Amino acid sequence: MIKRAIESLNYRISRFIYPITQPKMLGRKRNFQGEKIKNTSIGNTTFIDYPEKFIISDYTYIGHHNFIEASQGIALGEGCQITDFVSITTHSSHISIRLYGRNFNRFQNHIGYIKAAISIGSYSFIGPHSVIMPETKIGKGSIVSAYSYVKGEFPDFSIISGNPARVIGDTRDLDKKYLDENPELIDFYQEWINLS
Repeated sequence: MIKRAIESLNYRISRFIYPITQPKMLGRKRNFQGEKIKNTSIGNTTFIDYPEKFIISDYTYIGHHNFIEASQGIALGEGCQITDFVSITTHSSHISIRLYGRNFNRFQNHIGYIKAAISIGSYSFIGPHSVIMPETKIGKGSIVSAYSYVKGEFPDFSIISGNPARVIGDTRDLDKKYLDENPELIDFYQEWINLS
């Protein structure tokens, strides 16, 4: 009887709290540097470390449960979409932790500790469960497939996939079919194609 009463109480409390704690998209009218931006949303469950070094632009979408660490600087071009469960980090100790072992915490400037900025070009899409490592540059109009481990430089319009990620295609080839079938979209496409 007591167990059932506790379960009922837990259920009622969770029903009361859920509307307050559930994931929500939060619209932003300003970026983290205080400049006005348009049509940008970030999920309330996304964690952003060093937001002052995280540059976002108009029409950006960042979904839920992402980890974004921007200590060395991250720049997203206009219209970028970061889906869910993505990690983007501008530093990595995965080499130096092995080199120093138990002595890691005794030193400050570790050999093998990677620190570098990240940039993601305009109208690029980052698929779920992807990891974007320091010193990565993704060109505009690119797609990063789900579960990819991305490090390095990738040209505009890349389809990026794998662990480690590599270019497996060109988004313009993918888009051509849709533009051929819907020529009214060509002007919209051309509108952003010259963005950096």
